[in-house]
Amino acid sequence: MTLEAILEQVDDLFGPTRGTRHVCVTGGEPLAQKSCLPLLTALCDAGHRVSLETSGAMPLAGVDPRVNRVVDVKTPGSGEERRNRYDDLALLRAGEQIKFVICDRADYEWSRAKLTELALPERCTVLFSPSAEQLPARDLADWILGDRLPVRFQMQLHKVLWGNVPGK
Repeated sequence: MTLEAILEQVDDLFGPTRGTRHVCVTGGEPLAQKSCLPLLTALCDAGHRVSLETSGAMPLAGVDPRVNRVVDVKTPGSGEERRNRYDDLALLRAGEQIKFVICDRADYEWSRAKLTELALPERCTVLFSPSAEQLPARDLADWILGDRLPVRFQMQLHKVLWGNVPGK
């Protein structure tokens, strides 16, 4: 699909007559697609409010500054901790978000330590989300409240609504 065709489809779905201008680019790892950066810029140029949800495994430096970035920090329980690009977190601005998907108490303790080590709450919004299949949401909420952490609790709503269905 060409960039022009994508923009036309986005405008049909989210254009001014639809009542929303926010477009979220996500799914898999968007930045692994060579046409992602031009798409983000083109969406901004077309007047959309654009957010990018990324795994945090790809460089952020080339992302259009008008795009609001949501970056994952992979916890040890994910098995992907080695993919974290901690230097890129320094590029995040106020209003942007860092998301930890937490699998268990050990992940929670590790994530809590990262808050201080990387001074994350001073830089941007920090989200703690329970891994849908591994950690009851209430447990994570109780831990956050008990420790009075400066984070927002977030559910993976796509998994609550549709389960762990490929393509959703």
